[in-house]
Amino acid sequence: MIRIVIADDHTIMREGLKQLLTAAGDFEIVAEARDGHEALQRVRELDFDVLLLDMSMPGKGGLEVIKQARAEKPRLRILVLSMHEEHQYAIRAIKSGASGYLTKEAASTQLASALRKVAGGGAYITPEVAEHLALGAMPSSAAEPHTTLSDREFQVLRLLADGAGVSDIAGRLNLSVKTVSTHKARLMQKLGVDTTAALIRYALEHRLTDPGSL
Repeated sequence: MIRIVIADDHTIMREGLKQLLTAAGDFEIVAEARDGHEALQRVRELDFDVLLLDMSMPGKGGLEVIKQARAEKPRLRILVLSMHEEHQYAIRAIKSGASGYLTKEAASTQLASALRKVAGGGAYITPEVAEHLALGAMPSSAAEPHTTLSDREFQVLRLLADGAGVSDIAGRLNLSVKTVSTHKARLMQKLGVDTTAALIRYALEHRLTDPGSL
């Protein structure tokens, strides 16, 4: 049996995932987590094979959870489940230490096989993401501006685009307002925008917002 911890802040999503995996027959759901902090708590307390991690949860962001979980348990396998199809999410997740990336839209048909592959030591990513990873840094003339953002800048961008203010982001990320403001200024410069409205428009055009978090 492959032992799984499901980390997703939506109860209906967790129940649906459990039904899928129970029907597959070779998975054991050992625990659930509703946010990033609970996910890390399960990592510390339990012995299991794969963390099935929603990219967008309250508390610690998905990239932070991946990095910290792998730092504490280097052999743990992590399969990211996300609403986002944009390659940048998958590339950042894999570079942070995830073993695979699957969109929620594809979960009904691909989840079991993805978990088996990841649990067996393999990677589960699309050919397009694999190509981007193999190519490494794209030429600056061809790369989208948001691919140049640091993970923290990328996280701040998403929160701003989802309607959070600087003070709210500071509280959620446990940062000072000044630090968040600095990240905002830098990412806006990199994206070539000079207003929050333009930033949100950029995020919408590139599908970088998270409708599930609103």
